[in-house]
Amino acid sequence: MAINDYIIIDGYKHLLYDSIPYTTERSIQKSNSFYSWLETRRSVREYSSQVISKEIIENLIMAASTAPSGAHKQPWTFCAVSNSELKHEIRKAAEVEERETYSNRMSERWKKDLAPLGTDHNKPFIDEAPWIIVCFKRVYEHDGDTRHNNYYVNESVGIACGFLIAAIHDAGLVTLTHTPSPMNFLTKLLNRPNNERAFLLLPIGYPKQPTYVPDLKRKAIQDVSVFYE
Repeated sequence: MAINDYIIIDGYKHLLYDSIPYTTERSIQKSNSFYSWLETRRSVREYSSQVISKEIIENLIMAASTAPSGAHKQPWTFCAVSNSELKHEIRKAAEVEERETYSNRMSERWKKDLAPLGTDHNKPFIDEAPWIIVCFKRVYEHDGDTRHNNYYVNESVGIACGFLIAAIHDAGLVTLTHTPSPMNFLTKLLNRPNNERAFLLLPIGYPKQPTYVPDLKRKAIQDVSVFYE
């Protein structure tokens, strides 16, 4: 009997999901391969000036936008910036907040925890990376004069940013997560509407050669999971 490509459920069209059946052995192989590949991802703070095409950035954003979201509202806006003058303005404003954070907001324990990463208030990567993407969360939407809140906004946008980071790695590029706080200056500099809040800034590019990264170890499976069998 032929299987329909779609059916109507409660008045809404549902498409037939075309799954890829794997054997257990194949699933183990693929899951291990994916983990091993992601294990090579690192946050990079030094960027080459090598040009990155706009098409690549568009593909990365569309990959991020495949993420699940509360009620499928897709409550995100990805602002991609390659304009050098605008990037520099963003850097200057970010460093103002970061200088205050390192000087007055951070505890001594926090600074000690950051010491192995070699970070400080200077953020040259905002200038150096060919592109930066600033992800904004859309807290609500306007329908004329009516305001509609979105659902699970932080969770949805966080998942989308995770997809974006994986997509950047898959394209052979590097990034790091930058969250200068507060980030209101990004809303102003990028002229975003009142319903959007800056969530994350990601520089994107190729690593400068040579580039060295901290020798960090990720937690083992027993330290990040609990199984109930």
